[in-house]
Amino acid sequence: QVQVVESGGGLVQAGGSLTLSCMVSGLKFDDYVVGWLRQPPGKEREAIICISEYGSATYYVDSVKGRSVASRNNAENTVTLRLNNLKPEDMAIYYCAGGRERWCDDFMRGSYEVWGQGIQVGVTS
Repeated sequence: QVQVVESGGGLVQAGGSLTLSCMVSGLKFDDYVVGWLRQPPGKEREAIICISEYGSATYYVDSVKGRSVASRNNAENTVTLRLNNLKPEDMAIYYCAGGRERWCDDFMRGSYEVWGQGIQVGVTS
């Protein structure tokens, strides 16, 4: 059974920070690029972060670049995201996701096949 489970969401005041965590099981974790997706209300789901198989490269979409830090731990099959200086437009459902044996460029364009149930991040202003 492939399982992808996010945790750490919640409601945060604008300007604050939040850490999301993800644990993955049921697959060979280091065969996958992994990262984060989000879907704001009324908008399309988009990939915002991708980390290469061994963590040597991390890619961020412009909207979170410079105020977020993502990492993976292949010994624990986990992924984390620290999002700082939260803005109202960060309000979304966040998903941890993975794609097997592919480039992060493709992941960022929507190529992934596993993801979790998602977790809500709210931002108050």
